[in-house]
Amino acid sequence: MNNSAHILVIDDEPQILRALRTILGGHRYRVTTARNGEEGLALAAVEKPDIIILDLGLPDMDGIQVCEQLRQFTEVPIIILSVRSNESDKVKALDHGADDYLVKPFGTEELLARLRVALRHLVKSKGEPETVITSGDLVIDLTRHLVSRSGNEVKLTATEFNLLAYLASHANRVLTHQNILNHVWGIEYRDNVEYLRVFMSQLRKKLETDPKQPVYLISEPGIGYRFITES
Repeated sequence: MNNSAHILVIDDEPQILRALRTILGGHRYRVTTARNGEEGLALAAVEKPDIIILDLGLPDMDGIQVCEQLRQFTEVPIIILSVRSNESDKVKALDHGADDYLVKPFGTEELLARLRVALRHLVKSKGEPETVITSGDLVIDLTRHLVSRSGNEVKLTATEFNLLAYLASHANRVLTHQNILNHVWGIEYRDNVEYLRVFMSQLRKKLETDPKQPVYLISEPGIGYRFITES
């Protein structure tokens, strides 16, 4: 998929809509805009965009509610673009179906980079599920439960592998602490963030050249983690 991808922008600020039309159109994206949640939901259903950029502060309904309703009929990447910078808002949006979160005012290059990552994720999700995930010299074989770095096998416990596999299967997406704990350990561990930090520290020691400056397992402070497959 190239830059002719179709992007739906749901935002009530005319200046933001104009800016995004100019920026995205200049990079050969096709842009459709909606100024409220109801219009955005209708356009998403009819137009079937490749990516949705969504503001949280809409005039007719909260963006979180829009995100939840979008997830009832589409799995395309949703990038939140909002002035809300609180960690609680970011976590809530990600837990309710968003794939990424950018705070206004945003940098053009950062937005374009996030769009490229989202498109790569979309292309992969439309194909056969990946069984081998590669990032630099790190190779994760999900079927054989094997991990190697620079050709050398890395010994992981069953829990460490399950944690890494879950992160890698959602590569380049922010996963919240609660989301990871719920899927890897179960709902009873959902609030045990310190438990997750211990396992992430162990994984970094085994996989990263410098665990204090990780390149694969990236922290999103106060929110969660992101497994990176490209710079």
